[in-house]
Amino acid sequence: MKWEQDYVAQAAQRQRIVAGFNVFGYEDAQAVIRAAERADAPVLLMLNRDARAVMAIEHWAALLNSLAESSRVPVGIHLDHCTEIKTIIRAIDAGFTSVMFDGSHFPITENLKITQEVAQHAHKKNIFLEAELGTVPYSDIGETEINLTDPEEARKMQEQTQVDWLAVSVGNIHRLATRKVSIQFPVLQQIEDSCQLPLVIHGASGVKDEEISQLKKTRVGKMNFGTVLRKTFGDCLRSEMREKPDEFDRLRLFRDPVAQVEEQAFHIIHMLWQEEK
Repeated sequence: MKWEQDYVAQAAQRQRIVAGFNVFGYEDAQAVIRAAERADAPVLLMLNRDARAVMAIEHWAALLNSLAESSRVPVGIHLDHCTEIKTIIRAIDAGFTSVMFDGSHFPITENLKITQEVAQHAHKKNIFLEAELGTVPYSDIGETEINLTDPEEARKMQEQTQVDWLAVSVGNIHRLATRKVSIQFPVLQQIEDSCQLPLVIHGASGVKDEEISQLKKTRVGKMNFGTVLRKTFGDCLRSEMREKPDEFDRLRLFRDPVAQVEEQAFHIIHMLWQEEK
């Protein structure tokens, strides 16, 4: 089913959160879609920088959109963290349903200016745009400094651009595989007091389950997951290869890892989308 509405904005108003998953091939993309169908929830298949490096944007769009069109639930195709305007435009033209311009490392004035320019181009084709304020570090390359989102800059982002979703830094960290972080809810509240945009949490693999329940009560409408599925797949594949040293058929070697990815994705989607009691 094609992603045609702003399900992220809707979720932000309904104490639900849309899950976005980085995918790296048809195997995990199909697993995520099956999980979303089981949970009866919309989902985003996201393309990160690693995936863009191995296959052209246009080929990813053709593959992922063909899978999305046959789904029983809304499936969106999202271009994650991107600073290259040409790449963003290629994604828009190729059929992505949402894109992210990450101007978080630019001066705020430049971030706002480019975000608005991209928003105008995206909205001509009914594509949703995500922006970012603050710095969410990447743990796998040794980044440690967290630059929290400034509520005043969030207000300017809403007032001076037509961006649809805003990614924020509130203690979250990208690519955590073995530890968890604590969300700084007072900072998140200050951001919500300053702007009414649907908010996005990156680095969600490192967020505690109990804090996800709290986040559902805020204006967060989307959370990004990548490491948890990559680690699930990699750990299971490693076990398969140890147990079956003579197996060479990737379809058989991938069977259990893909099934585990589906189960992990279902757990996350169900947790984010089910109504709070």
